[in-house]
Amino acid sequence: MLRVLIIDDQPAVRTALETLFEVHGLPAVSVSTPDEALQLLATEDIGAVVQDMNFSQENTDGAEGTRLFRSIRDLDPDMPVLVMTAWTTLEAAVALIKEGASDYIAKPWDDDKLVRTVRNLVNMRALRQENTRLRAVGNRARRALADKHDLRGVIYSSPQMHEVVRLAVSIAPSDVPVLITGPNGSGKEKLAEIIQANSRRRDKPFVRVNVGALPENLFEAELFGAEAGAFTGAAKLRVGRFESADGGTLFLDELGTLPLTAQAKLLRVLQTGEFERLGSSTTRKANVRIVSATNVDIPRAIAAGQFREDLYFRLNVIEIFVPALGDRPDDIMPLAEHFLASFAAKENRAAMTFSADAVNALLNHDWSGNVRELQNRVQRAVLVETADVITVSDLGWPAATTRPGVGQRRATPGPLLPVGGSGTSAGSGPAPLPPMPAPAPASRPTDAASEDERVAIEEAIVRAGGVVAKAAAEMGLSRQAFYRRMERLGIIMERRPR
Repeated sequence: MLRVLIIDDQPAVRTALETLFEVHGLPAVSVSTPDEALQLLATEDIGAVVQDMNFSQENTDGAEGTRLFRSIRDLDPDMPVLVMTAWTTLEAAVALIKEGASDYIAKPWDDDKLVRTVRNLVNMRALRQENTRLRAVGNRARRALADKHDLRGVIYSSPQMHEVVRLAVSIAPSDVPVLITGPNGSGKEKLAEIIQANSRRRDKPFVRVNVGALPENLFEAELFGAEAGAFTGAAKLRVGRFESADGGTLFLDELGTLPLTAQAKLLRVLQTGEFERLGSSTTRKANVRIVSATNVDIPRAIAAGQFREDLYFRLNVIEIFVPALGDRPDDIMPLAEHFLASFAAKENRAAMTFSADAVNALLNHDWSGNVRELQNRVQRAVLVETADVITVSDLGWPAATTRPGVGQRRATPGPLLPVGGSGTSAGSGPAPLPPMPAPAPASRPTDAASEDERVAIEEAIVRAGGVVAKAAAEMGLSRQAFYRRMERLGIIMERRPR
């Protein structure tokens, strides 16, 4: 256990304190002068300092204690220091509290209070050291991973994301299909890039396709290609995504939104590697690795008859879950600072920083929009702030609060407004697929997650002045995928006069 350092010029006081601490299981060592104390602090691991304010009979104004405290802070800024004071030096002790001393206690002291205070300080010191050690271990592990693999510039600090990235690079050399799951905006596409960059296909094409944005009648043409004249408007040959990705990796985003008819067509290609362009009877083959992503809870969709189980098992040889940003708070500030530096440079701005209140707001926000929401808020702040310090209001939150409520509504800016409701519009077909619930905590209700998503979408529509295309772009979705989410969440548009 870390030792307590007692600094007092009176032998009786040193003996009494050492005995008191030892009796209560707190190892202690004592010295009589500031020089001895500083020498000990430079060579030994101390848990907390208990220091007097005066060390000679001719000085009673506390100046010696003030100088000692400042020297300790210079040597070790995180060292907990408890100041012991008589009434004559109380004012000096209070001033040291403002400079960062942990607390002060008056002589004669209360044994129970003193022991309790010192034990807490030692425990805090030990916890801080352990956190520092774990961060150092994590930093070394991240550097080792980045030195060995191409991480595509991914920014993270949390142990959760380190495990996700480590798993991605470990399975990358294999050609097995990978299913990346997690909420929208959490970084699934970045993980797909990491898998491609560390695979044996790294020098081959990496083709992205948002299958959730494809109209059902164009699904085959987009993925498999179409001959000229195969359908109305097909004026020239169209090479499909499978053909374009031959030899490389095909990334299928928004997989969970695929209609059942499209799922059957995709399954056949995955089973055989063969396909025909629309309007052609020639069978072609493509050698592609499939990496797909979804925010949908596929097993629930299978149980509801909305997703093919055989297709799921084809695509889910390896599953990697990307946690929500709110579940990995260690990543918030590294990402925010990265975005801030990037956007400031893009706008030819000087180096910018976050105010203390802005940091607090960022760390306490729930981030229902995940990394994409964080990126958008920081970009907004860079554009609206003329000074070099980002404030809470620059981030789009009221200056009086540090965390906007999830259910908070903003003022109506435009003619089209989202109106809450239940159920889908008439003739909408099968019920939409359920969103993927967060895996932890396990008891988190799905309805609460849906409410968070509904609020995020409604607020995006309001910010966009009722223009769905702008709201969808803000959330990183296609217009079709945005409309599907609105339908699933029971959001309808009401036109009001300007």
